[in-house]
Amino acid sequence: MAALGLPRDTFMHEMGISQFEINLLHGDPLLLADQTFLFKHLLKEVALKHGLNVVCMAKPLAHTPGSSMHIHQSIVEIGTGRNVFSDENGEPTATFRHFIAGQQAGMADFTALFAPNVNSYQRLCHPFASPNNACWSHDNRAAGLRIPASSPLARRVENRLPGADANPYLAIAASLAAGLYGIENRLEPSEPIQGEFEVPDNLSLPCTLHAALERLKRSQLAKELFGKEFIEGYVASKTLELTSFFDEITPWERRVLATQA
Repeated sequence: MAALGLPRDTFMHEMGISQFEINLLHGDPLLLADQTFLFKHLLKEVALKHGLNVVCMAKPLAHTPGSSMHIHQSIVEIGTGRNVFSDENGEPTATFRHFIAGQQAGMADFTALFAPNVNSYQRLCHPFASPNNACWSHDNRAAGLRIPASSPLARRVENRLPGADANPYLAIAASLAAGLYGIENRLEPSEPIQGEFEVPDNLSLPCTLHAALERLKRSQLAKELFGKEFIEGYVASKTLELTSFFDEITPWERRVLATQA
């Protein structure tokens, strides 16, 4: 990473077998997407030189945690660099609430951008701290939107839905666009969840790629923020991939169903 000029923060082993986490430094969203894209190529190239294979699937192994691409978001004021999520007294601002509400308003419509492959939903529907909901909470990893414990200067919203397989450009764009929509329309979020909780129906998200694509195809918000042509093209492309998947019969189907009368 140093040789390629890629700055980084912490690097550690995660919960899963041969699973690692890396944190990139906060910065301009387009630059971070570039760095994420380049980092994935770096991983695969270095691994191949050592006879290994690096996988960025959302759920490469059964019965182990999936791999995420959590997006930590804050907004700084041009000129001053002030975090607009905190006021001069260090308290959360109305902008902070509106941003969370926008995330909630867009997460279900944009699930196919955050979880773009069939395998993505293996992670979301068999969660190890991989919440498939649009609830928000202060430092509760069961919520799709988490507010990490931090100083007012570092107040931020963590979108925990995207998987490691997501396109970083689309995932970051979708998350920020949803937040901006909330700010511009002064939306108000739901009450934050605490402890063990049941996900309300209006904050649950699609749990298959087919359902997510159907939701995206019907979304006027997605067409407003991304353009009708892009959404139609994306849905068409992903529908082809899904059709290709359905052309295959999985080992589970042959192992379990073939033995039934």
